[in-house]
Amino acid sequence: MNFKEVLLVVNPISGQTDKKKIISQVKKRLEEKGLSFHQFSTTGENDKEKIYEEVNKNGIERLIVAGGDGTINLVAEAVKKTDITIGVIAAGSANGMAKNLDLPELMEEQLEVALGDKYIDLDILCLNEIICLHMGDLGINAELIKNYEDSPIRGKVGYLIQSIPTLIKSEYPFNFHIETDESTKEAEAVLLGFANANKYGTGANVNPQGRPDDGIFEILIFKKLNLIEILKTLKNETNLDSDFVEILPAKEARVTCKKPVAFQVDGEYIGEETRIDISILPEKLRIAIP
Repeated sequence: MNFKEVLLVVNPISGQTDKKKIISQVKKRLEEKGLSFHQFSTTGENDKEKIYEEVNKNGIERLIVAGGDGTINLVAEAVKKTDITIGVIAAGSANGMAKNLDLPELMEEQLEVALGDKYIDLDILCLNEIICLHMGDLGINAELIKNYEDSPIRGKVGYLIQSIPTLIKSEYPFNFHIETDESTKEAEAVLLGFANANKYGTGANVNPQGRPDDGIFEILIFKKLNLIEILKTLKNETNLDSDFVEILPAKEARVTCKKPVAFQVDGEYIGEETRIDISILPEKLRIAIP
């Protein structure tokens, strides 16, 4: 093990996991391994800058994130220009990154992966100058995330409760103009996804051919709400019907729409947008994997 100083970044309000238990177990395990334990809890105020300061002040050599996709994104923003390996403990409402990394279910096993020597150099997408490690999208999923964030009920139950009013209120389908480095296309869709990974946090395998380290992202055009196809993705059946979703690989792209459409990145609602510029940053993010 060629590192000594370890920083645990905890989002105290993500998901329904007991963060005090996570902090206690991580500290104990690090002490057993003779490693130095440092801890930072996010507050929503200047977290990126504070994490960067913690890393430099304490000479941090390994980072562990206990939170959801938004917390991982925050940490990545703070350290993306370093070669620090980031380990993930899945502790969010929807843990899409953990699912895409094929992390084990048990927290103790996730911690061993986080402290291990195996890693992947992850592509970092940039969507309107916002970094994206996992999935971003325009349309009905972003509307659902907004409604979830406005709701007092957390976890998967919260998403389920908000799904019906989201469907009722949404003005889908939306019309998009898509320009990539390879083609130009007009598309009518209920959701336009920007994928650096295979799966949403639900486990839905919507981008089976995608790889997070190949220098390419995929634009996913979900043409209609189709319950049968949605259930197929949830069961990880990869032969998605092209009438349901069309996949465009790209290295850079621009999407425009006449009316503002809800936009989210890595599970965080950003706002309504009429234009999204997508590129891949020159930096990579080193993430621990099983």
